[in-house]
Amino acid sequence: MDAVMRHEGLTLLGGGGVKTGAVAFHGVAAATAAALLPGFGEADAGDVAQACAWAEAAFDVYRETAPQLRAVFLETIAAEIMALGDPLVEAACAESGLPRGRIEGERGRTCGQLKLFAAVLRAGRFADARIDPAQPARAPLPRADLRLRNIALGPVAVFGASNFPLAFSVAGGDTASALAAGCPVVVKAHPAHPQTSALVGQAVAAAVAACGLPAGVFSLLFGAGNALGAALVADARIKAVGFTGSRAGGLALAGIAARRAEPIPVYAEMSSINPVLLMPAALAARGAALGAGFAASLTLGAGQFCTNPGLLLAVQGDGLDAFAAAAATALDAAPAQTMLSAGIRNAYETHMAARLGHAHVRVLARGAVGALFAADAGVFMADAALAEEIFGAAGLLVVCRDFAQLHEVLAGLEGQLTVTLQMDEPDYEAARALLPLLERKAGRILANGWPTGVEVCHAMVHGGPFPATSDSRTTSVGSKAIERFLRPVCYQDIPAALLPPELADDNPLGLPRLVDGVMRG
Repeated sequence: MDAVMRHEGLTLLGGGGVKTGAVAFHGVAAATAAALLPGFGEADAGDVAQACAWAEAAFDVYRETAPQLRAVFLETIAAEIMALGDPLVEAACAESGLPRGRIEGERGRTCGQLKLFAAVLRAGRFADARIDPAQPARAPLPRADLRLRNIALGPVAVFGASNFPLAFSVAGGDTASALAAGCPVVVKAHPAHPQTSALVGQAVAAAVAACGLPAGVFSLLFGAGNALGAALVADARIKAVGFTGSRAGGLALAGIAARRAEPIPVYAEMSSINPVLLMPAALAARGAALGAGFAASLTLGAGQFCTNPGLLLAVQGDGLDAFAAAAATALDAAPAQTMLSAGIRNAYETHMAARLGHAHVRVLARGAVGALFAADAGVFMADAALAEEIFGAAGLLVVCRDFAQLHEVLAGLEGQLTVTLQMDEPDYEAARALLPLLERKAGRILANGWPTGVEVCHAMVHGGPFPATSDSRTTSVGSKAIERFLRPVCYQDIPAALLPPELADDNPLGLPRLVDGVMRG
């Protein structure tokens, strides 16, 4: 904390130094709206250019570091974050309004992600090394010696998210996966938690120094406006972007990236209402329990999760009234919570006012922290605004007359991060018929759970068709996230002395490799 407090007007970390200057903005205490110290400066176009130049200068050295060294680097970041101790937790709690237990859990997840990618590097499969040896005697034509490995894309711009000040921020999943891939990272700190970002940024910078890496491997920029992010994405040295936030923000960055002389990928997680299907047998057997479970998921973190269950779909029948009554009771009893910022609270209240004023939407419950509305399927399908994400604890129960109408509602939905099936065994046949459609709509399909909570592991997909993400082929959570920042290169008849170690005949890195179609190592 003292290191941050000495840098009033901080605008830049990494790249070999810290720049200080005039104070442009302060972090704000989410609970009281009081300005927090220290003040932060606004990085300018020159800072962006300098950070990107450092990243480019570091790239060729960093991308060829041994996977073992990058693994140690990621583990050192995790250790440095933990060494920050209470000051980091206190800063994150103050700036986000989130309780201490949530922040401590998020810190653990952040460090867990870094360690996961360290394990990915040591396992070596990320390189996707392939060797097809020469076949000079093959008829009618000989085959050249062909070898493939994945290499890093280049410097990556990462945007911190508002709702996860640690796990989706400065050293979050985008940064961890990009660094693991061998890409230097330039982070734009989220203006809602600059002090938290500065502390974590110092931890990353300390790890860079401790591991003897080029200083440009990591830089951190502060700024309250949109111009900084636009300049960062537009810089020709940036080769990919990781973003978690609003649809408007993600599309704006994607537009900038697409208009560049060299367009680049923007991996943006943007908008999802995460439908939950209340299947008839499950609803009839345990409607009240489902209602209570839904309310707990809806209000978790004041509903400020990208996997918040904002839409419920059900066919009119037994158990629906019990579900609604139990959900209403739980929502009425849920205590008030602090939202992340005044801006998020204001946007939430604006959307709530629109729902409350809708002539064909019924209010089933409105508590201190959340609300449940209901509408008939025909009303829902006729009004696109009802399918828009509300960032906060607001759920909409859409009642269908039969399964044909339920299918019609699902077919009209946009892409989602998750779809959940609440079902019992008598529902399996109907669920099986729906699965092909659900696969086309979401990146993760759940059974008898709730979508809030994203496990950091190898099989997780935190992505989905647009607008859930800008590229449905990828995930921002789990070990497959590294693939976003890699690209394949084939080496044909390259002399052995010039081959990268991943493809050398003696396999000095000990990587698993596909040799003539057979996995070895």
